[in-house]
Amino acid sequence: MTQASSALDTDAALVRASQQGHREAFGLLYQRYAPMVHGILLARVPRVEVEDLVHEVFLRAMSRLRSLRDTSRFGAWLAAISRNMANDFYRRPQTQIERTDDSVGADSNTALSEQAQTREAAEILEIIRNLPEAYRETLVLRLVEGMTGPEIAARTGLSHGSVRVNLHRGMQRLRERLDRREASVIPGKYHA
Repeated sequence: MTQASSALDTDAALVRASQQGHREAFGLLYQRYAPMVHGILLARVPRVEVEDLVHEVFLRAMSRLRSLRDTSRFGAWLAAISRNMANDFYRRPQTQIERTDDSVGADSNTALSEQAQTREAAEILEIIRNLPEAYRETLVLRLVEGMTGPEIAARTGLSHGSVRVNLHRGMQRLRERLDRREASVIPGKYHA
């Protein structure tokens, strides 16, 4: 590893380089933080809107990057932009998106299996979205984006303790709701 590349290993160094106009440094920040931004948005807006909004978040961040004074707070700053972008999404007029059937021409058994998995994942995501806000974000970052508790804390600027508590309580609530959902799907099922 060269001295120049090791100097850009930290997020703060990447932010400073990005503030000076180095697009490659901003590209590295994008790679590091895209899963966090994706998870924050997924916890708040319709799934079909997330990818476009991820790009909008980074465009907004890039245009405002020079205003960030504490480069070590980039993750928390970007998380705030993501949350604000999600709020802005609900403030603007919505257009209907036409959906197409992507399974045409596919093996019918495989297509049905994939549709069932997609439907179940969408139902679970909807359950997560109906949890209190403090739990939604950390659960999506953990369960969907695969981030660890310490990674969530480091990226979002939340404390390790609050992430740990939010994950624990969020998982409890998610299990309770999944158990209720399963009990309503399977009549006669009871819990001892």
